[in-house]
Amino acid sequence: MDPAAVVVQALVTGAGAGLGGTASAAVTDGYGALKHVLARRLAGRHAALAQLEAIEDGSAGGTDALIRELVVAGAVDEQLLADARHLLALADPEGAGSGKFQLHLRDGQGMQVGDGNTQTNTFH
Repeated sequence: MDPAAVVVQALVTGAGAGLGGTASAAVTDGYGALKHVLARRLAGRHAALAQLEAIEDGSAGGTDALIRELVVAGAVDEQLLADARHLLALADPEGAGSGKFQLHLRDGQGMQVGDGNTQTNTFH
């Protein structure tokens, strides 16, 4: 999985656990730390910051635009990626252990990552 996509998946998973009230203190702390670092790295990118907030509010539509912003801003480094993977392991240990977050999406079109998605694509 692309590093930026891993980071966004960690944000969505961490926020979802918090919204559902199932988050442990470690998940809540990990999510807060990840979000804080990203907010600092995306300073001045108002659209990206709004997308970051929408994830926490549960109102985020797609995450593709945020993934692009992370790539363009060069916001993801090895430490942030390690923190994101750690958060995924804390929030969804079974999924992390089974390889759920090990996706390879190179050259894909019109994809969504996550559970319970619905999508209709028309390619021309």
